[in-house]
Amino acid sequence: MARYTGPKSKIARKFGEAIFGDDKSFEKKNYPPGQHGNARRRGKKSEYSVQLMEKQKAKYSYGILEKQFRNLFAKANRSLGVTGEVLLQLCESRLDNVVYRMGVSPTRSGARQLVSHRHITVNGELVNIPSYSLKPGDVVGVREKSKSVQSIQDSLSANSSVYEWITWNSEKMEGTFVTIPERIQIPENIKEQLIVELYSK
Repeated sequence: MARYTGPKSKIARKFGEAIFGDDKSFEKKNYPPGQHGNARRRGKKSEYSVQLMEKQKAKYSYGILEKQFRNLFAKANRSLGVTGEVLLQLCESRLDNVVYRMGVSPTRSGARQLVSHRHITVNGELVNIPSYSLKPGDVVGVREKSKSVQSIQDSLSANSSVYEWITWNSEKMEGTFVTIPERIQIPENIKEQLIVELYSK
């Protein structure tokens, strides 16, 4: 399965945000990577560069490769809503993202691995496709045989995040994707309008 497997701290430093979660390396060096470190003077970025950086940040944040991301944009562009907002909603509706939001895994890459290793069910059926698009009302749960997996239990016990569009039943170890989130409810620091402008060129 194609996915980004390179150094994550370097990417986070490029964007100046810990987009992959808590990162001690990023905290020590929260400036762009490069031979001259923080001393290097960087000129003003072009409009295209700013738009491209925003698209790359969204891709890395959600763990989506270029072809998938472009397909999501095309789908968002065909929809009736605001393209940028719909794009983020499509990203949030992915199964791996919802598993991460529910706290079953502390990272999106970990959530993707749980899905592809057949630990997750949707409406009682095993689903091993991380990009599976959830619909409002879908019930996402941990497979019965996987409920004792230590990493899942550790992640759930450490999770304190609450999202209005998701409910979680800790006894059954399952949650409901109640509704597609509004833009204001999505916590990601992404300027989606810049992505729309980039793809619209």
